[in-house]
Amino acid sequence: MSKTIVFDFGGVLFEWRPAKLLQRALPQHAIDEASAAVWARRFFQDYQGDWGEFDRGRLDIDTLVPRIVARTGLEAAEVHGVIAAIADELQPRGDTVALLRRLHGAGRPLHFLSNMPAPYADHLDATHDFLGCFASGVYSGRVGMVKPEPAIFELAAQRFGAPAADLVFLDDHEPNVTAARACGWQALHFTDAARAEAELRERGWI
Repeated sequence: MSKTIVFDFGGVLFEWRPAKLLQRALPQHAIDEASAAVWARRFFQDYQGDWGEFDRGRLDIDTLVPRIVARTGLEAAEVHGVIAAIADELQPRGDTVALLRRLHGAGRPLHFLSNMPAPYADHLDATHDFLGCFASGVYSGRVGMVKPEPAIFELAAQRFGAPAADLVFLDDHEPNVTAARACGWQALHFTDAARAEAELRERGWI
């Protein structure tokens, strides 16, 4: 049975490698892979805390920066540097974009559901024409909700105009996959586009 495919963005359609990002933006602190991983957890808080509130749209950058400074000891300029570098990190993943275009060309209904602060959502919308392949989408920073909360999956299903059982979610973060399934969606843990396409075909969803 064919399904409506819903894409996550960071780590699926766009690159998202926070440790590597911090090695570039904070080389004086994230000096190797191990220290970069520690700094990624400190800076992004596993997408909870103040960064989670930024994802949710409850904090703007001017409010977020002093909070990160206070809990990490970084200089404000360093924090601003990381925040500015995120837009460059969110580069399209060519293999996933190709999959998106193939599905769109085949007439498949496509939507997106992304934890994305509003400034980066605005940047992506203004930069990438392939986002026109999507019939609609939900950014966390514009709706005041975040994955893996059930409410954002319920809102998304309403916006997409499809029963939960007809939606297949591709996400690289296992808790979001689990949450989608708990809300009645189908979901695949995304690792790369080739594997995702193979799984979609094996299950008869495309």
